[in-house]
Amino acid sequence: MENDDFPETSEGPQQRSQSLMLAFFGNHVLEDDGLCVYSGSVIDVLGRVGVGEQAVRSTLARMVNRGLLLRRREGRKMFFGLTPQARRVLEDGHVRIRERGAVDDAWDGSWTLLGFSLPDSWKSRRHGLRSRLAWAGFGPLYSGLWIAPGEVDVSAVVAELDLADHVKVFHARAAEFTDIEGMIRDTWDLESIAARYAAFDARWTAHPDGGSGDDPIGTRLLLVSEWLRTIRADPRLPARHTPPDWPARRAQETFRRVDARTEGPARAAARELLETTRAD
Repeated sequence: MENDDFPETSEGPQQRSQSLMLAFFGNHVLEDDGLCVYSGSVIDVLGRVGVGEQAVRSTLARMVNRGLLLRRREGRKMFFGLTPQARRVLEDGHVRIRERGAVDDAWDGSWTLLGFSLPDSWKSRRHGLRSRLAWAGFGPLYSGLWIAPGEVDVSAVVAELDLADHVKVFHARAAEFTDIEGMIRDTWDLESIAARYAAFDARWTAHPDGGSGDDPIGTRLLLVSEWLRTIRADPRLPARHTPPDWPARRAQETFRRVDARTEGPARAAARELLETTRAD
């Protein structure tokens, strides 16, 4: 997925609009294949979290152009749904959030190593590869050699970028004398990752509605969008090799608590609010 599919924490207005848009479609459309939502409903919901109408329309158009959304016109109304590409992006995020989580208590000691060598002129593909590797849990062990805990399947990423002839992937275990904690500190910015988790936990503990007031749709939209930004740079490190009092577990518990509390009310509100049609 591209770097701005799930943006970094420091967002500009354009990136914030897109991350909220992705969260919206992940919350309300992903589970219903073929569902399309009226643009007016999208404007209403994103307006509740501070995104203006023009920004929503611009983001919808940009995501259509990028192949993330499809359009369906009915009379004078325009409806938007997910393309297969967007569905893959959101399903990947869904797995990270709902199934894998932010804490790995069951690491089996294995690592995935990926080496690549790309021509200097392939800046865009190099950027795309690094971005996707970071989302998949990889970090740069050395220049051109990235590593991730566990056995990570990167075949889809390599195929999508057409890099099979330029990438080598291995699964391995570290020798006993290897300082794994030191390697982790050298490969990932642990202070930055921990700060993200601590900030998320503090914010949502102090303000369980995310600042949206008594609005479960808005709260859930902000919650999922911010959680995705928080976990984006986290390789889901083995719990046994994380620093003492690693804040990912607390932050994950906070996310799951607010998520569980808002899921039912947000779904009920969406059924009343969203005007939908079908693409099939």
